[in-house]
Formats: sequence, structure tokens, C-alpha cells
Amino acid sequence: MSAGTGTYTPNPGAAPVGRMIGAQTALETRMLLRNGEQLLLTVVIPALLLVLFSAVDIIDTGAGKSVDFLTPGILALAVMSTAFTGQAIATGFDRRYGVLKRLGASPLPRWALMTAKTLSVLVTEVLQVILLTVIAFALGWSPHGNPFAVLLLLVLGTAAFSGLGLLMAGTLKAEATLAAANLVFLLLLVGGGVIVPMDKFPDGVRTALGLLPVSALSDGLRDILQHGASMPWGDLGILAVWTVLGLGAAAKFFRWE
Repeated sequence: MSAGTGTYTPNPGAAPVGRMIGAQTALETRMLLRNGEQLLLTVVIPALLLVLFSAVDIIDTGAGKSVDFLTPGILALAVMSTAFTGQAIATGFDRRYGVLKRLGASPLPRWALMTAKTLSVLVTEVLQVILLTVIAFALGWSPHGNPFAVLLLLVLGTAAFSGLGLLMAGTLKAEATLAAANLVFLLLLVGGGVIVPMDKFPDGVRTALGLLPVSALSDGLRDILQHGASMPWGDLGILAVWTVLGLGAAAKFFRWE
């Protein structure tokens, strides 16, 4: 019926893509923050590691305060735990239970769904960085360097780990993703320069480990925040390569069912 008669004409249709992405991002973020296991992985463990290794002289972190060495590595660990481990596990089980298949058939485009997942990761990381920064300052942290370079490293690190997490979630079974993501998290926690200085490893091993994304992210952040470097181009280059490889492989091999 026409509007002139005092009634309304139905106008069904999908909401604008931007609004759909915003709504899906809010939903993904709420689901993540309500998940106790994910909170343990992304918030509690990094915070506990920062406090424990800063307060107790367990590992020789070289000259200067332990917190100055540890904070950049823990920030890198937080990015990895959210963008890679947490996202891989959550997306893997969404795929197993058919959630991705149903959302893929909705008006929300598939690329927009992945965008929403990435934005949810970024929102979570902002909360992580704020919390860890407050804890680090309370422990006597004295950061240096260019904030823009830190932001660039964090964004590139997020993109690299997101690509690798989505690749794992979209190619392996959910149970395999759960096991593999947690195993990788533990291995990189020890061998990625997060807590243990890279110079503790033999030369050949150190060279190989330095090419890992978490090593590049933690070393780059440490160069800036601890040593006041301007722009760690080498570490940025490594993260850029991992970003292209991870996102490209995820786009090509990701299976929705």
C-alpha cells in the first residue's frame, strides 16, 4: 500500500555491509570475552608471565631491568595468542559445527565475516596492550622509541598471525587445530625470543628462529621500546613476508565446511 494512505510500504533487504560488519565484530568480541579458556590464553597467561619473570630472577635477561626486556616479548606473545592461537581454535570449531557455513549463506559476505573476525582480534589486542602496559609500568617499565613504529609492528604482526591462524582453522579438523595451535603457542613461547633471549641459542638455531613471526615481532618491539631504535626494517620485512604468505594461503585453501 502507498504511504499516502497512511500506511507503510515494506522495504525488505540486507543492511549496509558496514553495519553488518560492525554487528558481527561486536558479536565476535563478546563471544571471545565470555570464553574463559580464551581469556586464560589471551589475558591471564601473558599477564602472569610478565609479573612472574619480572619479579623473580629466573632467566638472565642481560643488563638493565628484567621488565624492560620482558614487556616487548609479552606484547608479542599477546598478539600471537589472540590473532593466531585464539582465532585458529575459535574459527576451527565454528567451521566444525557449521557456523561458518550458515553465516556464509547469510547476507553477510564471506570477506566481511573474515573482516569482522579480524576487527574483533584488534579490539581484543587493544584491551591486552592496555592491561599489559599498566602492569609493566607498575613493575617499573621505562619504554623508549617511536610509537608509530610500535603500532606498525603490532598491525603487521596481527595480520601475519591472523593469516596463519585462519589457514590452520580452514584446513585442519577442529581437534587437530586445537592441539596444533596450543603446541605452536608453547613452542614459540620458549623459542621465539619472548622470554628467553635469542643469544641463549646456538648460532644456527638462532638464525632460523629469527625468521619466525613471533621472533621478528618481539625483537622489533624490543629494539624500539628497550633500545630506542627508530624503525626495525628487517623485522618489519619478515612480518610483511609472513603476512603475504599467511593471508594468501588462507584465501586459497580455506574450506568453509
